This record gives sequence, structure tokens and C-alpha cells, in this order.
Amino acid sequence: MSCAVCAASVESTVRALPGVYEASVNFAAATLTVEFDPEEVTLGRMREAVQAIGYDLIIDEENAVEAQEREQRRHYRALLRRTLGAWALCIPLMVVGMGWMHAEWSPWVQLGLTIPVLFVFGRGFYVTGWRQARHGKANMDTLVALSTGIAFLFSLFNTLFPEVWRARGLEPHVYYEAAAMIVAFVSVGKLLEERAKGSTSSAIRKLMGLQPKTARLVEADGTEREVPIAQLRPGDRIAVRPGERIPVDGRVAEGASYVDESMISGEPLPVSKKPGDRVWTGTINQRGAFVLEAQAVGAGTVLARIVEMVQLAQGSKAPVQRTVDRVSAVFVPTVIGISVVTFVVWIACGGWANLTYALLAAVSVLVIACPCALGLATPTALMVGIGRAAERQILIKDAFALEHLCRIDTVVLDKTGTLTEGRPAVTEWLWLVPEAVRGGLQAILLGAEQKSEHPLAAAVVVALSEAGVSAAEVTDFRSLTGKGIAVRGADGEEYWVGSRALAVEYGAEIPDGVSRQTEVWQAAGKSVIGYGRGAELLAVAAIADPVKPTSAEAVRELERMGIEVHMLTGDGRNTAEAVARELGIGHLRAEVLPDDKERYVQELQARGRRVAMVGDGINDSQALARADVSVAMGRGTDIAMDVAMVTLMSSDLARLPQAVLLSRRTVRAIRQNLFWAFVYNLIGIPLAAGVLYPAYGILLSPMLASAAMAFSSVSVVLNSLRLKWSKF
Repeated sequence: MSCAVCAASVESTVRALPGVYEASVNFAAATLTVEFDPEEVTLGRMREAVQAIGYDLIIDEENAVEAQEREQRRHYRALLRRTLGAWALCIPLMVVGMGWMHAEWSPWVQLGLTIPVLFVFGRGFYVTGWRQARHGKANMDTLVALSTGIAFLFSLFNTLFPEVWRARGLEPHVYYEAAAMIVAFVSVGKLLEERAKGSTSSAIRKLMGLQPKTARLVEADGTEREVPIAQLRPGDRIAVRPGERIPVDGRVAEGASYVDESMISGEPLPVSKKPGDRVWTGTINQRGAFVLEAQAVGAGTVLARIVEMVQLAQGSKAPVQRTVDRVSAVFVPTVIGISVVTFVVWIACGGWANLTYALLAAVSVLVIACPCALGLATPTALMVGIGRAAERQILIKDAFALEHLCRIDTVVLDKTGTLTEGRPAVTEWLWLVPEAVRGGLQAILLGAEQKSEHPLAAAVVVALSEAGVSAAEVTDFRSLTGKGIAVRGADGEEYWVGSRALAVEYGAEIPDGVSRQTEVWQAAGKSVIGYGRGAELLAVAAIADPVKPTSAEAVRELERMGIEVHMLTGDGRNTAEAVARELGIGHLRAEVLPDDKERYVQELQARGRRVAMVGDGINDSQALARADVSVAMGRGTDIAMDVAMVTLMSSDLARLPQAVLLSRRTVRAIRQNLFWAFVYNLIGIPLAAGVLYPAYGILLSPMLASAAMAFSSVSVVLNSLRLKWSKF
């Protein structure tokens, strides 16, 4: 496709087929997204319809992206050959045309040099233009074919029949170099544009490069053989060695290792993996070797879903693109009309003596008009912006989400799992016994808590296990509903873990210092548990859902960007206020249910606020659906990716201000591109028509017009590519 009008032609042709509900073409990505009924229309039928108007479709479900890249490389090489060939002839053509303008032989030499430029190296313009005309359509190739064809035929007539003009006292001029240079300049523009467009899809290529091509399948007898990824099925056992990328999603069946999951989670530290733990496609095994059992392969893996999501998002159309599509639909016919009017006005004002000027002006109008810049303005910026976000573990669902994310002025944050880790952890210990005897007491505490199913017990187990404590054997385990647990140690003593009420029940004395400390912890919204032996209090611990290390800075960054931050939680008021104080959040509401969260978002919207809701994508689903932009925290989970407009895969809230900043810069780039594309045409077309000639004697030559046209589309793509090098 050579311009936005081509994309519109393919779109309308496919959409007109029976059984096709919706068709959308992304000019920059060269992709067609179709919603259709396979009972009524096939992919083969779509391909035939597209081929009929001069294009083609790559239909290859297994290797579609590789096939597309192969075709793009072939197209780029062919374009490079044609461009070099055109310039190799245009340079001597310019020398002859300018140095020996009045020589008798000059027109014939110029004709000989021009024919291969137009009809060999520029043949594609005429072939596509003719196919478009046969179907009542017109695109950029039509403009190039018309302009160069008119200049060539006029020059050919003057070469063959110069006496027609001499008999009227006029000098016969030829414009072969103008026709040839138009092809050369447009070819350079398309070459640079194609090269730059290739850079816009680099994010997809990087993501796809994360999946290995082969895997080591472990047979039933334990032998290993290397097989292509496409042959793997759920349930297969696959061997993974140190330094290799994991080929499929699955669970570790044998062995243990550390895996670098930064491409999914953004976490820089490797994660320990042992039998039963999940592993993901594309992540890197670091130290040990292990065997995994495949659970999801091919298109079912998280990596494949991420790639698909990014591709769909890059191919989606921003709301502003609808305006561009409407303009593109009438652009070429309008330009042809302006060219005809230009020719008529020149003849009407100066008679046939102005024929040369009229012709040059009409040709310049056809050449300078650029539907490419309009067509590339939005999709190139979207592709770079959404691809850049994916590299930072930010999945943006579509162009609508990107465009709306830049407008938000209020962020509503769910506390648990968004601002905090989402799981209780021991934050502080206060031991009342000497350190020398602590080890044995900790072992009994770990043994007791391992038998409990309470969430706070799990926090104690994690804390002691991470400290290197080994559990001691305990007996007579009793669960004391609403109070805690009791066990008997190997020394025959009774040990208990639980609330203050349980300590009182055992007659344990609580020193004033300990009492004051527990009150401080409780005021901060923390849970407090006691650990004792009979009537002796041994230790107390504070347990809380810890705030994520990056949450405070993320909140400050959002407020620096002019975004008001609100916090919602189902927790009690004390806990909510403690977290809000720690993070500097001034707007909060505690003890809310899912319905309350949705109503809170509605209240903000009723006040004219544009709201982004950030949650885990499950219990916040009502509020997420109600918000202007929904943001899910999650490590690329199915639910998070399906529910939300934006998914922060790493569960790191610091990604949110980055996403907002990226959306603002992307939308700004789109607006800049559209502004310059429209302004370029609004200024360029009247200039080419000769509007400055009566006052200043300035008339734009077709060669300069073609150079300006090539520069306009390249400049739009380069402006979009600036996003790749921006810091976030």
C-alpha cells in the first residue's frame, strides 16, 4: 500500500463482502483485522477481492508474522533497486537537460533516459494507478501516474512535433527531467518511509524473539530429542538447561533453579523455582537444570497473548483517525479537481501562451499533495507508543485506551494488592526473653503456626522460614476459635499463640512497655499477636500488609503530573488512614464493598472528573468497568488482560505514571503529525497552484514539489520514532 487511500480501498473492498461485519486496515503496520462469519466468506475469498484491486494478502496461520517480514524485506530490496536505478539515470538526465537545453539532440537523449525511469523503475505507479481506476478508485499512485504521464506526453509531443509551437512563435520546451525526478524523489521518500516504518514495529519483533524455535522433549524412556515448538502439546515433558529460554508455559516437574522473569514481571532479581512452581515462555533459566510439564503451548502462552494484545492494540484506530479516514476518502479526487481548476484558471487568465505554466502548476499540484502523511500520522505514533509501553511491562489494550489515558485527572487506587503487597507479613518483633534461648522457642512457634490455617499464621511461617528457623515437633494442637491456637512442646510445656484475650485467659502478665508498643502498632492499623508459654509472655509481633516500596514515589509522581489520587479499601478506618498517611494520600474511603467502589467512581465522574480506576481486575471489576480508564495490576494474568484497558504486568505502581506520560507524549505526537500533515497540504497545494506567481513571480517546479511530498511523509514517521528514544 502506498498511502492512506490504499488502506481505505482495501478496507472498503473487504467490508463490502457478504459475511464481513467489520474490517480495519493499519497502513503503517500493513495489517488487516477482520470480523467475519466463516460460514459465509473465507480468507481465500477476501484475498481474491484484495488482489482484484492491486494488492495481496498473506494468509499463513502458522508463520504469518515471519511471512509478512519476509515480504516486507523483499519489497524493501525491490524498492531500493528501483530507487538506485532511477537516480542512476536521473543524474545524467539533469546534466543534459540543463547543460544542453537548446541542442537539437537534447530532447531525444532526455527521452531515451526518461523512458526506463518511468516505465521500468516507476512501472508500479502506473500499474497500481490503472487497477485503481478500473475499480473507480484513486490513490497516491494515481497522482504520481497522472503528473508524470502528463509531463511526459506533453514533452513527447514537443519532441516529435516542435514545429507546431514554432509556427506560433513559441519555443517548444520539454519536461522529461521533471517527470523522471518526480519518480526518483517519490521513490526515495517511499524507501525512507518503508525503512522508518520497519522501526515502528521493532517492539513486536523483540517480543516474538523471546520464544525459542525448538525445545528438548523428554520421551517416556527418559531420552531427549530436539523438536520444533509447533509440535509440543500440553502434558509434554521438556528439559531446560542453564542459560536457555523456557519454550512453553508450565510447571516444574523435576529439579530446581532460578529464573529471570523480568520480561514478564519487570523484577530484576531471579525467582527461585522448585517442583510445582509455574514458569513462563520466554523467561530465562539461570542456574540449575529442570524438567517442566507443558500446560500452555503456542498461542495459549502468556507471551503469545501479550504479542497478540500488542499487535491488536497497534492495529486499532484512535477516535481521531475517523476524521482522517473521512478526509482520505475524498482527498485524491479533490486534488485531481484542484489540479484541473488550476490548469483552467491559468489558461483563462493568460490564454494559450500560458500553457506551459498551466501545465507545470497542474502537475505540481498533483505531485505535492500527500495522503501518505495523513495516513501515517496516527498509526505510526500508536505503533511506537504502544510498543514502547509493552517493553516497559505496560500493556495498552487499544488506541481508545491510549487516547483516554492522557486525559485523566483523577486516579482511584484500590489499597490491597495495588498500593500494598496484598498479603500479610510480620513487620516487627518484640521478644521478652534473652537471645540465647530464642532459637528453640522460635522453632516451637514455627511448628505451631505451620499447623494453623489462619492468614496471620502464614505471615509468621514465612518470616521465621526466611530467618532460617527449622520447625520443632509439637503435639496436642488445638484451635481456639476467635482467639488463637495452643500446642504442647517436646518439653511437655503448653505454648499458645493468639490475641490479647488469649494472653489474659492464660494469666500472662503484659508489661507496660509492651502494652504501649502494641497500642502504637494498633493505631497504625497493624494486627498484634502474642506468643507465650503458660502464664509467661515470650514475644509479641506486629503483622500488616506492607506498602510496596515504589508506591509512595508513584503517588508523588502522579500528583506532580496534576492528577488527584484517591484510595479505596475494604479495611477498617485505622488501617486505611495509616496507609494514606504513609503514602501522602489526602482522599480515602474505608470499609467499602465492590458496589461502593463503583458508586465512588460515579460520584467523581458526576463532578466532571475523568477517572482511572486501578485494581486487581477481579474484585474491583464493577469499578473498573465504570471508570473512564481501567488499569489492572497483575503479572500478565488472563483476567487482568481481559478486564482492563491497561495492564501493569509487574504489579509495580511506578509503571502507572510512566503509562500516563507515555500516552500524553504519544497523543501529542499524533496531534503534531496531523497538524503538520494538514498544514503541509493546506500550504503546499496553493503554492504549487501558483498563488504567489502574480505578486512575486514564484512558481514551484514539479521536481521541488515531489521532493517536498517525499519529505512530508518521512518527517511524520521520524516524529513518531522520537517516542522510541524518549526517556520515561
